[in-house]
Amino acid sequence: MFTGIIEEVGSIGIVERSSNSISLQIKCQKILEGMVVGDSICVSGVCLTIKSIDGGSFWADATPETLQRTSIADMAFGTRVNLERALTLSSRLGGHLVTGHVDGVGRLVSVTQVGNSKMIRIEFNAELRPFIAPKGSVALEGISLTVVSVVNNCFEVSIIPFTENTTNLRYKKVGDKLNIETDIIAKYIKELISSDQQDRESRLLDLLRNKGFLGG
Repeated sequence: MFTGIIEEVGSIGIVERSSNSISLQIKCQKILEGMVVGDSICVSGVCLTIKSIDGGSFWADATPETLQRTSIADMAFGTRVNLERALTLSSRLGGHLVTGHVDGVGRLVSVTQVGNSKMIRIEFNAELRPFIAPKGSVALEGISLTVVSVVNNCFEVSIIPFTENTTNLRYKKVGDKLNIETDIIAKYIKELISSDQQDRESRLLDLLRNKGFLGG
């Protein structure tokens, strides 16, 4: 679990491709402090597991499912990526709960200067529409952001200078792909209201167990 508060912008080094998976070398600095092999790390919104650490970089694998649902398959040498270490029980939750399980890939369609901030518009798949609402939370490239507006299959978020300067958004241009994760709470609510009244409680408990929030 993550918070959507980016700790460092790293860059892709070596990319090793096989028929159905990718191994990535990710160059970084401060994010490696306290990290060990086996730890989870959020890479531009995608939860990956560190398989090795080598000086100023770490290696992680992306599975076929990850390649299908995210922009990882398009990453190449020099691609800038947002990095965040996993949440601990003593961490402050400055953003919102982010799982690192990307729901889909959006496309940057416009960037508009509004005062000292930028309003960016993202085109997304229609299947995500029930989970994106004005003033709701969304993780874009792993960044916790607040939705300003939703029109048809596009939503807008406001990017303040600090966010732009400390994330990979400053490297993005119109047409680029961006990883989207919708709010986990919105998913639970959608599951509840789509169920019959009679079995809503049991469905919620099953969902929480499947997601690892309940034992048994």
